[in-house]
Amino acid sequence: MAPHPSAQTDRFVHDRLPPREQWPELRYDLPELQQLPAQLNLVQALFDRASASGHADRPFLRSDERTLSYAQARAEVNRMAHVLEQLGLQPGNRVLLRGGNSVAMALAWLAVVQSGLIAVATMPLLRATELKAIIDKSEPSAALCDVKLQDELKAALALSPEAASMPLRLFNTSDTAVVLPQRPLGRAKDDGTPLGGLASPGLGAQSLSLEALARQQSDSATPCPTSADDIALLVFTSGTTGSPKAAVHTHRDVLAACETWPRHVLRATPDDIVMGSPPLAFTFGLGGLLVFPMWVGASVYFPSIPYTPEAMVKLIGQVGATICYTAPTFYRQMAAFARQHGIGRLRISVSAGEGLPDATRQLWKEASGLEMLDGIGATEMFHIFISAAPADVKRGAIGLVVPGYEAKIVNEQGEELPRGEVGRLAVKGPTGCKYLDDPRQSNYVQGGWNFPGDAFSQDDNGYFVYQARTDDMIITAGYNVAGPEVEAALLQHPSVAECGVVGRPDEERGMVIVAYVVLKPGETGDSTQVKILQDHVKQTLAPYKYPRDVVFVPQLPRTETGKLQRFALRKMATEART
Repeated sequence: MAPHPSAQTDRFVHDRLPPREQWPELRYDLPELQQLPAQLNLVQALFDRASASGHADRPFLRSDERTLSYAQARAEVNRMAHVLEQLGLQPGNRVLLRGGNSVAMALAWLAVVQSGLIAVATMPLLRATELKAIIDKSEPSAALCDVKLQDELKAALALSPEAASMPLRLFNTSDTAVVLPQRPLGRAKDDGTPLGGLASPGLGAQSLSLEALARQQSDSATPCPTSADDIALLVFTSGTTGSPKAAVHTHRDVLAACETWPRHVLRATPDDIVMGSPPLAFTFGLGGLLVFPMWVGASVYFPSIPYTPEAMVKLIGQVGATICYTAPTFYRQMAAFARQHGIGRLRISVSAGEGLPDATRQLWKEASGLEMLDGIGATEMFHIFISAAPADVKRGAIGLVVPGYEAKIVNEQGEELPRGEVGRLAVKGPTGCKYLDDPRQSNYVQGGWNFPGDAFSQDDNGYFVYQARTDDMIITAGYNVAGPEVEAALLQHPSVAECGVVGRPDEERGMVIVAYVVLKPGETGDSTQVKILQDHVKQTLAPYKYPRDVVFVPQLPRTETGKLQRFALRKMATEART
């Protein structure tokens, strides 16, 4: 199809995409994928679809405090879009989003994308140093932040030399604050005038929340006429080096994802009520808990309390939830409470984010009566590309390639391997990896194929069987943690001389983080020191990244050239548990 002219006047992301020869091959083989238009605004398309299907008055966003229909949510999004326009933001500007899963966060994300801006959602648990890396990479022009999470964001801005000298405009109290530089972190236009920055007259003197400002606006708005190839979001993921990578997804990418796994495997209905634990800052959560329910006309419940395994099970019954998304670790912990309280109307339990042990699958099935819907996806691919509906499950396997995608197992030379042999997973389809200004693009995409970094085998019936990660990523309780990132935090402590961090297989969490530490002379490696180092990591990084085991060693295994032998540490960690 002929491309539609871009509406994004800020070309920051467009100009930092990989060279065309490093792009993945994007395939639109399914008839529904071939019908995607060249001019496409994702949020407009989703709301229009709901309206055309007669869902305008059906409940969409639910919480303990309020429920918004599709029509009401659209009106709220339109009001917020007017605020963003009056703040001087221009299509293509990046907007940092910082908040937990909530109605307010969902509305803010939709307003940003409908306005032609680029959403950069961040995990609520991230600390200032982690946020600074995201800010430095994405150069946002504004931030929408839950008022309870302002402190780390302000600290992150103070760490940035460019941001530290900038006066900030903060619309405070209530649910969502707006943090806007007097001059943007982003680029200027070719003529030198800034892209975004100053608010329109009258707004700067007020101390109001985003919601309060939105109440003053019209509930009708014209969505930005974005091209399907315009950028909708940047999603940050940590590689094995620990430095953040930003995966770029267009309006077409996200809508194409709706036409694959949700249509052919999940098969949700407008009567479904969806809930779950993955953050909206993860594509697993963004798809499962916002975009995919919108696509089918279902509703989403966001709790006012943090999820615990017991609270999740109780709320499933109280809310009448029919679809649940969470990681295998959580399902394992939920099983006992499912036996105790029942699971109400729940009919689909989706597992992703980490490998699903068969023991966990069977434990949940015995407790709930439900067969798990497992899947593997990637931030770089937006969502799930290998999966199996409950009726098609084969024990020990994740599933089959999702319609719209193609997958194979290859050796190091990229040659397809015979069935049953273990090799690298290669995938292509309507979505694919495009990193923002990152040399690691050529590692992920080779010959048009995406390489998510997983080792798999494929049986004679086409089922894919997960083996392990092919890199040093530690996947613990559904979170991705880069070992070098934890090492860098530990090395900041004055007691630590050297360290190496790896993952150790664990039945409950999938993997646990193990740190091997060489202390400086005169330091004592005892239980007190263990807690000091664990607390130090919790204060430096998101708390889930702390090492659950700290092992003091006299030296680390290294190559002749001085490189750390992580495979040796992994072997030590595994053998210590046997």
